[in-house]
Amino acid sequence: MKKYFTIALLLVVFASHAQLQQLKISANKRYFQTKDGKPFFWMGDTGWLLFKKCKREEAIKYLDDRKAKGFNVIQVMLLHELNITNAYGDSALVNKDISKPNQNFVNNYWTNADFVIREAAKRGIYIALVPIWGGNIKHVSVDQCKAYATFLANHYKQHSNIIWLNGGDIKGSDALDKWNMIGNTLRSIDKDHLIGFHPRGRNSSSAWFHNEAWLDFNMFQSGHKRYEQDTVSTETLHYGEDNWKYVNDDYKLTPVKPTLDGEPSYENIPHGLHDSSEKRWTAADVRRYAYWSVFAGGCGFTYGNNSVMQFYRTTDKGSSFGANKNWDDEINAPGAGQMQYLKELILSKSYFDRTPAQELVIDNGDKYNRVLATKGKGYAMFYVYNARNINVLTKKLNFKPTKATWFSPSDSQVIPVKDFKFNPLASTFTPPGEKGNGNDWVLILEK
Repeated sequence: MKKYFTIALLLVVFASHAQLQQLKISANKRYFQTKDGKPFFWMGDTGWLLFKKCKREEAIKYLDDRKAKGFNVIQVMLLHELNITNAYGDSALVNKDISKPNQNFVNNYWTNADFVIREAAKRGIYIALVPIWGGNIKHVSVDQCKAYATFLANHYKQHSNIIWLNGGDIKGSDALDKWNMIGNTLRSIDKDHLIGFHPRGRNSSSAWFHNEAWLDFNMFQSGHKRYEQDTVSTETLHYGEDNWKYVNDDYKLTPVKPTLDGEPSYENIPHGLHDSSEKRWTAADVRRYAYWSVFAGGCGFTYGNNSVMQFYRTTDKGSSFGANKNWDDEINAPGAGQMQYLKELILSKSYFDRTPAQELVIDNGDKYNRVLATKGKGYAMFYVYNARNINVLTKKLNFKPTKATWFSPSDSQVIPVKDFKFNPLASTFTPPGEKGNGNDWVLILEK
């Protein structure tokens, strides 16, 4: 009887500490993979205030939904502010001191966060942890950063589903010494988990940390402004909605590191963020950001929804950025359900040899007319946002296509290309439906 009790106890313990495959950088340094060599396409969701706003049963509801919709990474803040408490009123810190995590009682802020992280692991989801949100960094010292990062690294290194996201909506040049202290301390103690940096809008982590040994991959925030809003004189890059340009920049750098858009425009957030009367970003906009950045060479993509990222309820006293719908309704916003189609499409093809392929496009186009192309062994894919004609320089394909199909990013519908005939020099393809923004399609040519 004692033997069976011991086995049962071990099974319970194992089940409560589900272990996922460790994530690594692929051999070509462009992508992520699991420890056993399988492709890992980062399909992220933004759940910034998960630890702050959600009780355990709400967190489980959220995780169950995100698993069902194909998300495999959730981006979450640990410290949104220094006086942060969770939904149970538990403080994360003693006297707002990051070097003194509050562990004074058994069921505290950290054990509740641990619960959510373990539940995510059971569902095959990795948690991208932001140690301290960027706006708080001016209130802490370098020594406090070291002590806090030491605590985090020791506390979380046993969890298999952790990805570190240093920073948090801030330029690395703001407190460069503190961000490097956090990054270097995490790396010195936790040698297995990947580390990135979440930057301020219209910036990439590569601007400050590309050559730092602690940075495993780059992340950029293409941000929430439309083309004509992106005019701030103190900012260097003015790419507007063209998030593929950040990928182009990072793709050229050495040493080679993966890169992805970790914060594009969120679904149902006002253009430019701060004026709630502005029109709002839609599912179609989010799809455009996703396919543009991934086809340009991104290793994944992070989706966001205005209400979900802050777990807003209409009964809350206030909201940020004009959130106006309950988060547990908005988890079913159209864009959230459509992101899985991108992941499924990318994983259905040869993975690690996939590269950008703009050389295959005649007339790349600009702004919403842009065609983004990618290719791998035996296939090439082309994304258009507005059903414009795609002119393909077929003579530069490294194979003779025998199959041509249209793939719909909005519902994953697959339609054969009508009257497909291979032209060895160039071919024009006309997407289904009427031309117009939001009628987006992927042309797939296969050997």
